[in-house]
This record gives sequence, structure tokens and C-alpha cells, in this order.
Amino acid sequence: MAFFSAMPAWGQALFATLFTYAMTAAGAALVFFSKKFDSKALTLAEGLAAGIMIAASFFSLLLPAADRLETAQKGRAAFVLTAGFLAGGAFIMLSDIVLSRTERFRQGAERGGALMCAAMTLHNIPEGFAVGVAFGCVSGDSGALISAAMLALGIGVQNFPEGLCVALPLRKSGMGAGRAFLIGQASGLAEVPAGVLGALAVGFISALLPWVLAFSAGAMIAVVCSELIPSGFSESKLLPSVGIVFGFSLMMFLDVFLG
Repeated sequence: MAFFSAMPAWGQALFATLFTYAMTAAGAALVFFSKKFDSKALTLAEGLAAGIMIAASFFSLLLPAADRLETAQKGRAAFVLTAGFLAGGAFIMLSDIVLSRTERFRQGAERGGALMCAAMTLHNIPEGFAVGVAFGCVSGDSGALISAAMLALGIGVQNFPEGLCVALPLRKSGMGAGRAFLIGQASGLAEVPAGVLGALAVGFISALLPWVLAFSAGAMIAVVCSELIPSGFSESKLLPSVGIVFGFSLMMFLDVFLG
């Protein structure tokens, strides 16, 4: 612990975000066992992924953004959250239109995979920022250092099911396990440079975070509505509903308990 506390803030942020990325990769690695699941289990898991992403968009993104805007005027706070959320949703919808017109992404699995990875990457960027900002604000305070480390631990635990959220639907749609894993773990890589940047530019990133958080929330909700929900409910209503409720509950518990 003494070695870690003696590191510069950017080094601490780098170490912490490498851990959060590793947790994303570990979750995505479960896709190698997907052949042991039948179609009903995969449908349930797809609903679980949808529930996790919906909960993460609120508890990990919109709620922290609102907390950071607590001292701002209500009109400004409402504008930042609404405008950021709408921009994130519009980004995914426009991306879907562009990808659907691109020859390489005409297949549903290819386009859906690109959108899932993009949305989860956007979600991970503000999380990396948050970790970096937390370590950048330590300034020798041991209590603040412990809080920053716990934040990284909490985000890492949350990232485990999120890696599976990206990889499993791709595997279900017919993509090879290795490729699905590579795409799933890639979404977590964004946290590493974002964390270092957050530690190096605490003031600027702190002011920008509410916009980024709201934007990422809009992107995640758009992907859930356009990809996961239609795919899951095409085969059954009960199983994906159970998955969504349980996934939302799981992510809500992790965010509140570890937050």
C-alpha cells in the first residue's frame, strides 16, 4: 500500500483502470462457455444484459451526473442531463443508420456488435474519468486515497457482467467465441486512457463529466431498445422479462452497495 500511495496520481489511475479493464475482460471470457447454454439460457442472459445496462445508465451515469450538478441551478442541471442524454441516443441511432448502409455491417450480428461495443465503450469512458479524477484529488489524503481505491473496486466489480453484456449477444447471434471475446473486452480498454487523462486534468474533466455521463446513458438506453430487447423478446416474453428484472436488481445492488 505504501508503494501505491507513493505513486503519482496518473500512475495510481493507470493501475486502477487496468484492474477495471481486467474485470471487463474476465466477464467477456465467460463467452467461451456459452456452448453449454441452451437457447432459453441465452435468451435469459440477453435479458439479464439488458437489465444491467438499463440500471447502469441510471445508477452509474445519470445519478452521478445529477449529483455533480447539485450546486448548479435547476434549469442548467436539467438542460445538461436532457441534452446529453438526447445527444447520446441520437449518436447511436445515427450510427445504426450509417452502419446499416455500410456493406460490411449489413448483417445484424455485425451491426449489433458494433453498436453494443460503441455503447459500452462510451459508458466506460466516464467511469475511467471518474476514477482518474478521484485519484487526482487525493493530494496526500489517505482517506481520499482509500475512497478512490474503493471507487475503482466498485467499478471493476460492475464491469464483470458488462463485459459479458457485449460478448454474449454476439455469441448468440452466431459469432465465434474468440471474436466475441475480443469485442467484449475491447469495450473496457477505454477506461485506461480516460483514467490517466482524468488524473492529469482534474479541473477540466470534473466540469465535463456530467455531459459525458448523460451522453453515455442515452447511448446505452438506445442500444438496449434497438438491439437487446427486440432480440430477446423475439423468442419469449417471460425469460427476457425475468432477466431484465434480475439484471436491473443486480446492477442496482452493486452500484448502491459499492458506491
